[in-house]
Amino acid sequence: MEINIVFIVILIIILSAGFVSAGDIVHQDNVAPKRPGCANNFVLVKVPIWIDGLENTEYVGVGARFGPTLESKEKRANHTRLALADPPDCCSKPRNQLTGEVILVHRGNCSFTVKANVAEEAGASAILIINNQTELFKMVCESDADVNIKIPAVMLPQDAGSNLENYINNNTRVSVALYSPKRPAVDIAEVFLWLMAVGTILLASYWSAWTAREVAIEQDKLLKDASEEFLQVGSAGSSGFVDINTTSAVLFVVFASCFLVMLYKLMSFWFVEVLVVLFCIGGVEGLQMCLVALLSRWFQRFAESFIKVPFFGAVSHLTLAVCPFCIAFAVVWAVYRRISFAWIGQDILGIALIITVLQIVRVPNLKASTLICFAFSTCYSGVEFLLNQVGTVLLGCAFLYDIFWVFASKWLFHESVMIVVARGDRSGEDGIPMLLKIPRMFDPWGGYSVIGFGDIILPGLLVAFSLRYDWLANMNLRAGYFVWAMTAYGLGLLVTYVALNLMDGHGQPALLYIVPFTLGTFITLGKKRGDLKTLWTQGEPERPCPHLQLQPLQQKD
Repeated sequence: MEINIVFIVILIIILSAGFVSAGDIVHQDNVAPKRPGCANNFVLVKVPIWIDGLENTEYVGVGARFGPTLESKEKRANHTRLALADPPDCCSKPRNQLTGEVILVHRGNCSFTVKANVAEEAGASAILIINNQTELFKMVCESDADVNIKIPAVMLPQDAGSNLENYINNNTRVSVALYSPKRPAVDIAEVFLWLMAVGTILLASYWSAWTAREVAIEQDKLLKDASEEFLQVGSAGSSGFVDINTTSAVLFVVFASCFLVMLYKLMSFWFVEVLVVLFCIGGVEGLQMCLVALLSRWFQRFAESFIKVPFFGAVSHLTLAVCPFCIAFAVVWAVYRRISFAWIGQDILGIALIITVLQIVRVPNLKASTLICFAFSTCYSGVEFLLNQVGTVLLGCAFLYDIFWVFASKWLFHESVMIVVARGDRSGEDGIPMLLKIPRMFDPWGGYSVIGFGDIILPGLLVAFSLRYDWLANMNLRAGYFVWAMTAYGLGLLVTYVALNLMDGHGQPALLYIVPFTLGTFITLGKKRGDLKTLWTQGEPERPCPHLQLQPLQQKD
């Protein structure tokens, strides 16, 4: 299998966004001033509309810093008639008489608190303020404002306000309700997303370990011949894998950061379309590899017979049979990705791609040139344990990368770059495709719970390594590292979701919680078992792989 530059580019892209999110409905703002009577959180507000008594549509606004808190239950929210302010800015007493209506006013010419006070004195039960742009704006209090306001204030985007004005000007009876429902403490979507992430790493780890053991057995057969041909085969055997060392781990984070900034600056509809194409290419490759590996158990003859294809070289008949289905699947998803259940196709392509990456990306055999032994020979444990050194650098850099671009980037760009890119802001799309997502099933706000590919792949490299090591070192599950690594990842991701819910759905850098769990587990176990020194050195292994019965080769003069 050839690893080309396209796959490397796709790998950097899919690992650029790494965070979990459920969407914000409460916006904590420590910059906007607070004082008694002006200390509300900026919460999203649902504004369902009735036209001539018939339910029509629903808009979303944002509550003000001042005024009473809104009802959280829809059934308790009153249906109230909507009236236009005259004058429209509501900076002076309205000319029309109000008897408990919700008043619709324009932003500008006076402060928000002045508008709310005027509306309250005129007899309005609530005030809806139309923003002068499509985005929402946080309504704060002036230092000398009268904040003893007893009616709720909500801002609507410009297009929603214009529609309501048109209805009223056409002599239509318009009624509204205002309420701000709370999210459930835990949504079932987060449970399924946790199972998807853990299950994906589990499958990828066993596939990687199974492949490693098969290669080890094959190398053992060649090793018994003790021929020069074995050395040539062994040297070429790693061409199907992407090698990771300390330098490439650091460079990866640098390139991923540069690409993330490029995404942030160039985010638009056409740029998301480019990402969709790249995701489809990677998804087709991943789905094809997974299906071929699965079906080859039953169609071995087709998997082992090849035909030469221009530009692609030798391709198995099974791959040729599977490839059209994979391409068709990806194209259908790309065309219909905006429908409600398109997330299923995105997750299938994403999981296949993640499993394939964890199968391909491995740490190199750094001692092969001096000890003339390969990744699956008797020095396997000593060489493969170097993954902890490379893995520590990779996960450590990714740990800082995740924290910086989710949290610290706000200081430089005034918003979280990672979250903006993942949501696809300013693109008109519902987020970038490099995410696993599940709709929030019992959330009144709807939306999706998502997790970035990087939060699965990067820790998955360490987990997959642990199972390969356990198998090739002939260690059972209890004595090995895999169960502990898998448990550590699951607990780290679980803590991530706990933090996500404690922070009202605000996106969290998952590696902030996962990396300490996974690396901490390896360090603790290594110290307890006396392997800690081996984790950081390139010395000879203390024990061989007895079930392979291999002997180290001696370098010939």
